[in-house]
Amino acid sequence: MYDRGLSVLEQYGLESTAVYRGRGALICQTDQGLVLIKEFCGTPKKLEYQACLLSCIGEKSQVLSDEILPNQEGAYISADKDNISYVVKRWYEGKECDTRSEGDIYRGITAMADLHRVMQLPVQAHYVRQPLTTEFARHNAELRKIRKFVSAKRKKNEFELAFLDTIRRFLGHGEEALKHLETSEYTQLYENTIARGLVCHGEFNQHNVLMLHEKNAGKATAVTNFDKWGFDVQMADLYQFMRKILEKQDWDISLGKSMIQAYEEIRPISKMEKENLKIRFAYPEKYWKLANYYYTHNKAWISKKNLEKLNRLADQEERWRNFVESL
Repeated sequence: MYDRGLSVLEQYGLESTAVYRGRGALICQTDQGLVLIKEFCGTPKKLEYQACLLSCIGEKSQVLSDEILPNQEGAYISADKDNISYVVKRWYEGKECDTRSEGDIYRGITAMADLHRVMQLPVQAHYVRQPLTTEFARHNAELRKIRKFVSAKRKKNEFELAFLDTIRRFLGHGEEALKHLETSEYTQLYENTIARGLVCHGEFNQHNVLMLHEKNAGKATAVTNFDKWGFDVQMADLYQFMRKILEKQDWDISLGKSMIQAYEEIRPISKMEKENLKIRFAYPEKYWKLANYYYTHNKAWISKKNLEKLNRLADQEERWRNFVESL
């Protein structure tokens, strides 16, 4: 239903004058500005910590966030007549970060750097991200498992043939990245990060960065959707945002260095962090994602788009590796 969840506004003393569809949510114009209504599927405890994080951002950062609003009873979660849980967030007029616009890209980077300066909470063990060494080792094991599965098939489709043609090189990159990670100062960096309670957004991409149509008290950028926040080395956010951009920009070395420089103008990067950022870029994450998607979904029908993505990764391999070496 178009108005599903709209009734919870009554619990906030709000009345909508216009309703729009967002990404899996409703955006409502009210007498107190824009709000977003979204079905809630998480845990109340993590939501409370998220509300604290966003409150800290509101007080200390030059960046706006989608503040979680309490209802009239002071609760962050509201149930509608069908007992479905929702959250209501402050929202903003703006457009998503354009990955083709250098102006938007740099605004996204500087917004992240400003957030990283203030995103810090008392450590809660349940929300500490697993070490990157564990993640790399698991992904490499999964790639080997998928290679064994595909190799054993008698009749192979185009995607499977392209996978077998590239797996040796990309798995080699993954194993090399893991070795470098294990011999680096990552363990010390990770432990220091957790001890300080530093927080990552967890899903910092172009869709969650809004360029506002009108400046709000001098704040022209909003970052949204902090649902996947966690305690981790903050280079994870920088890497994820940069990788998304650089894949679309053919691994432009000049652009990548400018993005790092823009970040450092606000939040300096330590020697250990720079080393870790390079190792993250050296891992073939997009390749693993495509292979894993193939293995966990219907193998009888292969998306032509995924084959195109795999071929594009192979075409970009040299430029990707040149970028890594430039860091």
